[in-house]
Amino acid sequence: METDESPLKKNRQWLSRAVVIMVADALAILFAFGFTLLMRFDFAFSAIPREYVLGYLGACVPIIASSLLIMWWFGLYHSIWSFASVSELVKLLEAWFFESLLVALYSLVGPPMPVSVWIGGTLLSFALTSALRFSWRLLRMLRRETQGGRKEYQRVMVIGAGEAGRSLIHEMEVAPDLGMRAVCAIDDNPQKQGRTINGVSIVGGRQSIAKAAAQYDVDLIIVAIPSATGEQRKALVEACQDTGLDVRVVPGIYQLVDGKVSVSRLREIKIEDLLGRDPVVVDGSGIHELVTGCTVLVTGGGGSIGSEICRQVARENPARLVIFDIYENNAYAIQQELWRSFPELELTVLIGSVRDMERVRSVFAEFRPGVVFHAAAHKHVPLMEDSPHEAIKNNVFGTLNCARAALEFGATRFVLISTDKAVNPTNVMGASKRLCEMIIQAEGRKAVRDGAKTTYSAVRFGNVLGSNGSVVPLFEKQIAEGGPVTVTHPDIIRYFMTIPEAVSLVLQSACYAEGGEIFVLDMGDPVKIDDMARNLIRLAGYEPDVDIRVEYTGLRPGEKLYEERLMAEEGLRETDNHMISIARPMDLDDVVLAQKMDELAIALEDESCDIRVPLQDAVPTYHPKD
Repeated sequence: METDESPLKKNRQWLSRAVVIMVADALAILFAFGFTLLMRFDFAFSAIPREYVLGYLGACVPIIASSLLIMWWFGLYHSIWSFASVSELVKLLEAWFFESLLVALYSLVGPPMPVSVWIGGTLLSFALTSALRFSWRLLRMLRRETQGGRKEYQRVMVIGAGEAGRSLIHEMEVAPDLGMRAVCAIDDNPQKQGRTINGVSIVGGRQSIAKAAAQYDVDLIIVAIPSATGEQRKALVEACQDTGLDVRVVPGIYQLVDGKVSVSRLREIKIEDLLGRDPVVVDGSGIHELVTGCTVLVTGGGGSIGSEICRQVARENPARLVIFDIYENNAYAIQQELWRSFPELELTVLIGSVRDMERVRSVFAEFRPGVVFHAAAHKHVPLMEDSPHEAIKNNVFGTLNCARAALEFGATRFVLISTDKAVNPTNVMGASKRLCEMIIQAEGRKAVRDGAKTTYSAVRFGNVLGSNGSVVPLFEKQIAEGGPVTVTHPDIIRYFMTIPEAVSLVLQSACYAEGGEIFVLDMGDPVKIDDMARNLIRLAGYEPDVDIRVEYTGLRPGEKLYEERLMAEEGLRETDNHMISIARPMDLDDVVLAQKMDELAIALEDESCDIRVPLQDAVPTYHPKD
């Protein structure tokens, strides 16, 4: 049985429309040549010679037949009348150019008729067939104009009078079912201001946004500048926020691979639009060579960073992807997602803790991973201040277990996911990650001494937008609940990057690793958390401290006002990717480090001891905050 959306029914509907248009074209051509003949003799039918009447009747059949065939060939019966545009007009011109050549040839060998009739009939036929195609669109536009008083559509301001803006205005014009109508446009180019784009006035630059929004009773603002840099997009979005209106943006050029701009591809403003930074682009060739055909192990593969590593690795066709995580819900979620997205992927998901050395060794022994991304860690600063023993057991000794297993079972790459909180740490979490970096460098030197092939490196970066437990989801939840939005300090700043951006740089860093490096990612300019909170409130359509209150709660234990990328002893060396730099390794005594690790392990056995003391002894740059 046919459904409403069956291909057969759709074909029948299209064919019926095409037949109607062809009949209309045939009648238009018949009328055009008859009208021209009548006009030639001052509309006196009796004055027309009999041979001309017979010539008209004899010529119409081949002219109509050839015209319909040519227009069919040019696809003019596959178009939708309500979307008739310049491109269809060009096709009509091309079709009638070829038809005029046939008419000229027929006038030489066909029945006698005045030359003016051949020429006039052809021109009028072109005009009438063109008018038929644009008439439906015109009727729909007139209908919408007459219904304008009821305001059944959103009044739209389009920012950007370039090709993207023109495409959007055109789409809104020809497709009233979208429920949108462009009422004004904004562009910073003075040469465009005061002119129109598809009939819509360009009323000024960005300084006119608020005024024009009120003047034209705007309901929605669309930023249609896909080529805008991150900084330009941030400035435009901030200018739009002052209006209190809903704002949507056209994706950037790097997302519009096919160059097509349409209303369906608009997206809501995201917090990353306010970072003022262009999207990170990496060279994927090295990543492909590193991962393709290799067994890859991701510890903590169900977490925010770990799961994105799994997604990006899965795209590169590894021989096998092994996910190792202690939290079964996250592990299950990424397993199901990868099975759906990459059905051919050889995927193994294992539950276990990096703190369990025997479990870690069994995983390495069975799968012999070539590349290891170690993302398993406790990361929440305040929680780790309250449970410092657990931070050291999981972060420090979990890293040590995985690093030693990588060396024992012949992995070629071991990449530690670190954090900028490891630089001059003031909290247990940061100190534990700094100790992880020291372990990685020590294991790297050991691998060199033993002549092993394992290359160790660490990647240090700041906060990622949208990660589990990060500040953005917290703010969004607080806004949804009506506030207040809690900020620890009005001056606190952090570096931010999207999860996919950070992971793509992590993967590329792994390609650069030669042994013992700490890669430092360029996170762009720091962002004030207070500004971020207020921007999120505005993006949700509220006014900070009017509709939703911002409340300052004070710095939490171990928290800094700002994070650092480097310690005083470190310097940076550039790589081929300007977003990735290498911190100069600090001089460390591996024997002393091993001794400190033993002391730390003994201290962990006593839950009542202040573990911060031996931790500070092992990490000289760690200075706990009171």
